[in-house]
Order: sequence, then structure tokens, then C-alpha cells
Amino acid sequence: MEFPELGQHCSERACKQLDFLPLKCDACGEVFCKDHIRYDDHKCSSAYKKNVQVPVCPICNAPIPVQKGEIPDIVVGAHMDKDCKYNPAQQRQRIFTNKCLKPGCKRKEMMKVVCEQCGGNFCIKHRHPLDHDCKGSSHPTSKA
Repeated sequence: MEFPELGQHCSERACKQLDFLPLKCDACGEVFCKDHIRYDDHKCSSAYKKNVQVPVCPICNAPIPVQKGEIPDIVVGAHMDKDCKYNPAQQRQRIFTNKCLKPGCKRKEMMKVVCEQCGGNFCIKHRHPLDHDCKGSSHPTSKA
């Protein structure tokens, strides 16, 4: 051996492979090879500290806090029975809510298009004062 101090042996008892790029477990702090670095692969006794999953309510998509020792299914079930703030109207919010005020036009726009002269809300097609027969101001409609 030319470099006996290089690398470290895998901490897994059955492996003990000499690894030149050893990986340190962030939960227990021991050194492992690439085949045993996962918590399940080396049966990490400290995995509960790092391997934390937060359950999400299937109805309102809110994260549900679970205390240590509680069963997540029971906590989520209790949330759904008591605290769930599901609003079906919130799921289908309408985007096109600004209706054109031009008589006969049924178009709706995402954003308000307000006429500077009469203050009415119109669609893109009828946004100009000449297109919606504007009667808001006696000023000329064109500056040209």
C-alpha cells in the first residue's frame, strides 16, 4: 500500500469496505460507503432526528403539525373533522370577472379597462371612446 492513511472503512459491520470518498451520516455521524449511506441501509438509530415528514391535508393542502409520538393519520383525521378550512369556491375562482358595459357585448376581461372619459369598464374591443359611443365628456375624442 502506497497511501495507507487515505480513505476510511465503512462503519457497517458487514461491509467494512475501504472507501476513498467516505460519506458521513448527518444523523448519527458515522462514516459509510455509498451503498450504506441511507438511513435504512445502515439501520440508523438517529434517523428519527432527520427523517421527518410533515403530513399534508388531502382536502385543503395545508401542512399538519404532528408532535413526537403521535400517529400522523389520526392527527390528519382530527384536522379534517375540526380545523379543515376547505372552501370549494376558492378552488374555482373566476379569472374573467370584468364585464364589458357596451350594450350587447358579453365579453369579460381579466383586468379592468376603464375609459378615461366616462369611467366605464369595457373589453379590449370596445376600450376606445368611439367604439362604445362614449357620452362621458364633451371633450373631443381625438387630439389630432
